[in-house]
Amino acid sequence: MHRPAGETKDCNILSLGGIPDGKTLNTSIIQQAIDSCSAQGGGTLHFPPGHYLTGALLLKNGVELYLSKGARLLGSTNEDDYFLEEMNTATAAGKRRFGLLNALDQKDISINGEGTIDGQGGAFQHRTSDNQPKFRPNLIHFRKCEHVKVRGVFLTCSGAWMQHYYACQNVQISGIRVYNHCNYNNDGIDINGCRDVTISDCMIDSDDDALCLKSTAYEICENVVVSNCVLRSFCNAIKLGTESIGGFRNIVISNCTVTPCEPQKKYYGYELGESAISVEMVDGGILEQVTISHITIKDTGCPIFIRLGNRGRKPAADSPEPGVGTLRNVRISHITATTTSPIASSITGIKGHDAEGIYLDNIAIRIESQSKKEFAAMEVPENDSGYPTARMFGKQLPAAAFFVRHARNLFFSNLYIAVGKDNFLPVFILDDVKNARLLYPELETVNSNELLVEARDCSGIKVVM
Repeated sequence: MHRPAGETKDCNILSLGGIPDGKTLNTSIIQQAIDSCSAQGGGTLHFPPGHYLTGALLLKNGVELYLSKGARLLGSTNEDDYFLEEMNTATAAGKRRFGLLNALDQKDISINGEGTIDGQGGAFQHRTSDNQPKFRPNLIHFRKCEHVKVRGVFLTCSGAWMQHYYACQNVQISGIRVYNHCNYNNDGIDINGCRDVTISDCMIDSDDDALCLKSTAYEICENVVVSNCVLRSFCNAIKLGTESIGGFRNIVISNCTVTPCEPQKKYYGYELGESAISVEMVDGGILEQVTISHITIKDTGCPIFIRLGNRGRKPAADSPEPGVGTLRNVRISHITATTTSPIASSITGIKGHDAEGIYLDNIAIRIESQSKKEFAAMEVPENDSGYPTARMFGKQLPAAAFFVRHARNLFFSNLYIAVGKDNFLPVFILDDVKNARLLYPELETVNSNELLVEARDCSGIKVVM
């Protein structure tokens, strides 16, 4: 926190009239305490053990919410207890409601402690009786804030995304636990058009994407460092996208573990998740200088999915139509993965727009799926404008390990691929690829006629054994 010494105020919510019975609505008492604390230069608002029911709150400059062990902040299940905001996007217009903990244009705000924030989001319906989307609150909804810290707390049961940080700067998220399996769109962390972000030592178990970087407007998501996290998702564990209007730059993700989710019930996705690592540019922005390394993947649907596409979503209904974006300079290294899915890892652009400068080094993938040899001849649709997902080309790909199409300047080095006895597909399929190097691959297979590389309409391909 950046508060001058001697100008801070610490207070206890109980001494201000808070009622920790889990039934009495404490919104006005908590908000008054936040407002008073901020007006006096900032400070810490303490929540002792107990259950505190509240509607939407606005965090203010210089205020820290501290939840002691045994303290539980409960989100109201009445949608009238949440603020309204105007929306004008290409996919939504009119009014929608904020989250539980909100902040707009604030500085030096913090959520800390060993307590729990429970959004009780399972109480909110996904759709109306005529199948229209219904309001479901995020748990944390911070917009255009600076010097944000979220540390130590346990976050659970949001109505939609757990945490949404939009156009924020200097964000630190560390040592938190997230368990989000009570509704649709239950992401773990969404970093949207933010700068200078660090995320470390977190455990996230979510129905939808666990760690999601996105760019829903022209702000670029940049200078983001993620390390030492455990990520579980029925969808994508690590994802850049889907929204990619501004783009991504200088992203470093390292020393993380991807494992299957704990619960069996799911709203979206697949038992082992859709993908472990997804890097996507589909809305006209620029994606560059992305480094992902030292990731251990214990069972997944698809280990690596890299996609340059042309979905072309706009930030607002009246925004100009975007062109095709740029995806380049992506480095992925020191990955170990096991997969039982017939959907191979893929790197794909679209005709006339290549994914470029992709470096994969020290990748070990054990493939336990079954695939007949005739699947190698299957036609893979282009699907230029489709929603980017590892399954966007179908339930199967014709390669065992990597399907690469419309790409250039690729470097694969020190790859170890173990293919099960019931998989007879080429390990690599390269289609419309220019200048690719496959250096020192190691293949483990019991199939003596296993084809390492099948190249189609390629140039400048070199394999060094």
